[in-house]
Amino acid sequence: MTDPTIPALDPGERLLCGPGPSNVHPKVLESMQLPMNGHLDPDFWDILVDLVTGMRALWRRPEGGLTIALSSSGTSAMEAGFLSLVDPGDTVISCHWGFFGSRLNDFAHRVGANVVELTADFGQIVSVDRIMETLAANPDAKIVGVVHAETSTGAEFPLGELAEAMRASGSDALLYADCVTSLGGQQVEAEAWRIDYGYSCSQKALGCPPGIAPVTISERGVAAIQRHQGAVPYYYDFEELSKYWIDRPITYHHTMPILQYYALYTGIRLALEEGLEARWARNADAGRYFQEEIRSRGYELLADPDHQLVELTAVKVPEGVDGKEVQTRILREHGIEVGGGLGPKAPPIWRVGLMGVNAHRETADRVLAAFDAVLPR
Repeated sequence: MTDPTIPALDPGERLLCGPGPSNVHPKVLESMQLPMNGHLDPDFWDILVDLVTGMRALWRRPEGGLTIALSSSGTSAMEAGFLSLVDPGDTVISCHWGFFGSRLNDFAHRVGANVVELTADFGQIVSVDRIMETLAANPDAKIVGVVHAETSTGAEFPLGELAEAMRASGSDALLYADCVTSLGGQQVEAEAWRIDYGYSCSQKALGCPPGIAPVTISERGVAAIQRHQGAVPYYYDFEELSKYWIDRPITYHHTMPILQYYALYTGIRLALEEGLEARWARNADAGRYFQEEIRSRGYELLADPDHQLVELTAVKVPEGVDGKEVQTRILREHGIEVGGGLGPKAPPIWRVGLMGVNAHRETADRVLAAFDAVLPR
């Protein structure tokens, strides 16, 4: 029998301007061509020490707590926190107004939490006042969970405002924050905002390949993990992971995807070299520019203007237009990926992301030109 053959890999060029992944920075790609260490090579352990320093700077948590990465997607980090912090019957205040908040809410139910749900319409958010009223009515709440940047709707949540309100109230509840899209693209202050469990990903504002999930846990969060009574999957056991990432000599945990970590290392180094404030400003400029230009063409945006995310813009599909056909034509005729609605309840929208290496007005102009060509004003 003759073994079958498959053609040579040729995925084609794409400008990735959907909700993620974004295009990988050329220097990040170059780093993945470097000689590969083994995961038990002491020189790689030194790389991890520097990577932790970089992640702490990125999260703005220079010391204390635990800041590492999971060798898996942002979704894994979303779930790992609940598995590590919540015992059955613990009260979780779950705030959701889009697909990813709903997934976070689902994970809270899966671990047996007593879930108090707060919801808002697509494009809106649950107000800080409403969350605080609910927290006052549930003083035993262990976690308040929110999505900082909801890429399914383009809505940004005032995470710093909630953090300040929780601090002022004296609540013992832990702040659980999805920063998958926001980390590296807009202001995130893990220490100042007292984010007790924050998680992100590698493939959006950092301009790295998918598959790594940076996580930061406060000292309060670490203490809560240590008190947690339930069994935790070994792969996501933060106490075991810290023995590999932090302790020296290390204790073997799992075989690390080395080249992925080279990529993350380089992406974070580039972000810090650019300067986080400058990077946040660049993302904001690109996003606001695109939003102004797309509105000038007569399109409407889904998100509340007071809570419009900069990295991701949800554009309403006009009446009578086949949104999926427009997406397909933009991809096939212009080589540009834009997203559509996510989930069965999503309204008809296009989701345009300008993140990482793509957060520039020049990239926005390419996307706008594609819309103009496919769907004239």
